[in-house]
Amino acid sequence: MFGAGNREEMDREDYDVRRRRWLRAGFWRGIGLVFLIFALLIGLGFAFGDRPRSGPHIAMIDIQGVIYDDPILDKKLAEIEVSEAAQALILRINSPGGTTAGSEALYERLRTISERKPIVVTMGEVAASGGYITAIAADHIIARGNTITGSIGVILEYAHFEEFLDRIGVEIETVKSDSLKGGPSPFRPPTPEQRALEKSMIEDTYRWFRDLVGARRGLSGAALDAVADGRVFTGRQALEAGLIDAIGGYDDALLWLAAHDSVAPDLPVDLYMPDYPEDSFLGTIGRFLSTGVGLTGLSYASGPRLYSLAR
Repeated sequence: MFGAGNREEMDREDYDVRRRRWLRAGFWRGIGLVFLIFALLIGLGFAFGDRPRSGPHIAMIDIQGVIYDDPILDKKLAEIEVSEAAQALILRINSPGGTTAGSEALYERLRTISERKPIVVTMGEVAASGGYITAIAADHIIARGNTITGSIGVILEYAHFEEFLDRIGVEIETVKSDSLKGGPSPFRPPTPEQRALEKSMIEDTYRWFRDLVGARRGLSGAALDAVADGRVFTGRQALEAGLIDAIGGYDDALLWLAAHDSVAPDLPVDLYMPDYPEDSFLGTIGRFLSTGVGLTGLSYASGPRLYSLAR
């Protein structure tokens, strides 16, 4: 017969064996749960994510905020351009404008898309200046009655810090190849020659913008002069002036597309989201500072830009 000590030792060994088995089973159950969760996340991504489109649909893109040259947005628009499934494009604009070069790039991409499929624009609270350049790339423009639009013009704006630097005893020494190099600068007032050069740039870009509006909206002479002096319009005023085609919203855009033989009725609308990388809070602040949007609308780090921006 076994003594009490032997029984206690056997019970302890049995407990240790069962405990190790339980730990191993728990480990593999945990691994299985992780793989199950991972598989579910992948499934949800395919079900609800920004996956490749296969069935016929109407593509939709949002243009929000200040417009800059945006390769990521351009890539997404190029995807819509070549897609056989995307039969039309709804462009929702809520933008005060942006750089003329960025607006030009967006306009040209949209005109290329328009050669393949119809584009209709719906304007939000504001679609002015560069936002209006974007809008006139479409085949049909719809605005709310109180949308702010127009602002057909160009601006170059920069601050002067030379008096402040004099007060704190900072002097900027500049060596350059020619008197017109390095302007405009926040550290010195422009010379008459530099100011004339800046004015010629503004006038050249403004002529481009004005001629674009005339060609796309069928305006010329006094009618074009009346809308191309930088003023803004409500949607109702813009309709009367010939800058837009209709007052309405999203449903009216669908009705307009439904009237096209090239667009099948009752198509689903698929929102395309540009694949911007995830940014931290500090990354967002850094991007704000690097673009210089705020008091002056210029980036001194990368040089001044011509803007078509409602102010």
